[in-house]
Amino acid sequence: MIFNKTTPNSKPHPTPQQTPYAMMGGEDTVRRLANRFYDVMETAPEAAELYAIHPLPLDTIRQKFFQFLSGWLGGPPLFEQQYGHPRLRARHLPFPVDEKLRDQWMFCMNKALDEVIENKMLRDGIRQSIGQLASHMINC
Repeated sequence: MIFNKTTPNSKPHPTPQQTPYAMMGGEDTVRRLANRFYDVMETAPEAAELYAIHPLPLDTIRQKFFQFLSGWLGGPPLFEQQYGHPRLRARHLPFPVDEKLRDQWMFCMNKALDEVIENKMLRDGIRQSIGQLASHMINC
């Protein structure tokens, strides 16, 4: 993740010692973010096509997403410990991911970020970085 550096009077920012994971409150907040993402996907008409391609029930994928976010945000690498390297693009190749699906995914993530992450700088930094990652998943 890339974030702007701070000046002496600015708010805390992520560093190797103060990761986004730690800044947002650790495991409980990361789990809330992952769950809120899927709550939005399940209920928002704006994400209907995205929801339709997910296996039900969403319990397993919620857990995997939490595990991925944990490591991606600088916390324990739970996903890698259980499944190996995420290889996100390869894992998503079986699904036709276009800009429309990416936008639906980002709609869900943006709503979740807005509701779960209080620190605006942190929220904006995560939004920017995960947006780049979401665009990288486009495969058609």
